[in-house]
Amino acid sequence: MTTFLHKQNLPENIEIAVISISTTRGLSEDKSGTWIKKQAKKEGHEVVVHQTVTDDIDAIRELALHVIDKICPDAIIMTGGTGISPKDVTIEAVRPLFEKELTAFGTLFTQLSFEEIDSAAILSRATAGIIKQTMIFCMPGSIKACKLACNSLIFPELGHLLKHIKE
Repeated sequence: MTTFLHKQNLPENIEIAVISISTTRGLSEDKSGTWIKKQAKKEGHEVVVHQTVTDDIDAIRELALHVIDKICPDAIIMTGGTGISPKDVTIEAVRPLFEKELTAFGTLFTQLSFEEIDSAAILSRATAGIIKQTMIFCMPGSIKACKLACNSLIFPELGHLLKHIKE
């Protein structure tokens, strides 16, 4: 089956939650999360949650599960906490919850980042996976990284991914 045929009849009205992880920023300073929210709306999606949470494994995990269980979005886009400093724990918080991991997301994001920022791309641990039929994307907190991931990878494939999850 061709990709064109495979991408027909994709879900509409996709609901997205945006979660920004930061020890220093709240919603009013959340440039990346705000950009994701605006861009998602431009793409025709509904943003059902936009929230910040501190860099803490339990807090991130608790918020993600609360959003999945109580709000039931189709996808959660998380920004921040994917680096290598001790405070960067987004991946440690959500990866153990993945029922399936989309390993190509991190690889492709790194490749695209390398084209933009050279070898500094090695610092990112961007990842994606599925928790209870909800797509989870974890990417760096910089606005440039969010634009790259959303415009090049997430929004072009989101409906296609959800079609498979909901089969």
